[in-house]
Amino acid sequence: MECGVERHRRRSVRLKGYDYSRPGAYFVTVCTHLRSCLLGEVAEDEMRLNDYGHMVRTCWSDLPSHYAHLRLDAFVIMPNHIHGVVVLVEDQGSNGTTVGATRHGLPEIVRAFKTFSSRRINERRGTPGTRVWQRSYYERVVRNEHELNLIRQYVVDNPCRWSEDQYHPSRAAI
Repeated sequence: MECGVERHRRRSVRLKGYDYSRPGAYFVTVCTHLRSCLLGEVAEDEMRLNDYGHMVRTCWSDLPSHYAHLRLDAFVIMPNHIHGVVVLVEDQGSNGTTVGATRHGLPEIVRAFKTFSSRRINERRGTPGTRVWQRSYYERVVRNEHELNLIRQYVVDNPCRWSEDQYHPSRAAI
């Protein structure tokens, strides 16, 4: 207990002993703080980004410029969350050999995305330091090509299923 309030303990969904800097595909879901519909709206089964949503898209798209071993795959911004697939690849030197540079893992990459996008949004809102994202995020190691294709389809279809989405304000338990 801290200050008389019991702290909520989150159960980790990470695979025990798994190195999240290993090459491979990872599916990530990040929710806005209190799942507020901050990033735009879904209308006629299409996501319509507002200014904050555009900032989030820009920050996501810029990630490979910060992490040379990162490739982006399927991605969607929803009103109160994002889904994305990131692929970590082997670092290759100009002669084709593996480069020994520091590899940042998935947790560092997600942290950076949340930090970059929060700063931009809060700068625009004039609310420095205000939380934009929930503390944690969902991640899944993509195990094979079939699973990757199912996830890609899920991401593409997400706006069409918004009213049934677990993160929809009418359904989500905060």
